[in-house]
Amino acid sequence: MTDQAVQTKLKPVGYRVLVKRLEAEETMKGGIILPDTAKKKQETAKVCAIGTGKTDKKGNTVPFPVEIGDKILMEKYSGQEVTVEGEEYIILKADEIIAIVE
Repeated sequence: MTDQAVQTKLKPVGYRVLVKRLEAEETMKGGIILPDTAKKKQETAKVCAIGTGKTDKKGNTVPFPVEIGDKILMEKYSGQEVTVEGEEYIILKADEIIAIVE
């Protein structure tokens, strides 16, 4: 499923973003192949959709720190995991994003 298709099926609200975890590398530097059970959850993800936003006390719109397509670093156990048509995604608060990976 493309990110565009996900956006039409699942749109986060408020100051939340929809992300998809990036896959962990299956082979280590020494050539050892890791089984799925030995891989740790990656904290890097790609932003697929952003929410409707929020306003500050003065009524000004607070801009999102990320854009669709950005690669981010997030807290390990943050957000809510959801499955859309067999694909796993995470909805998390924009405040739970640690960094944008360049």
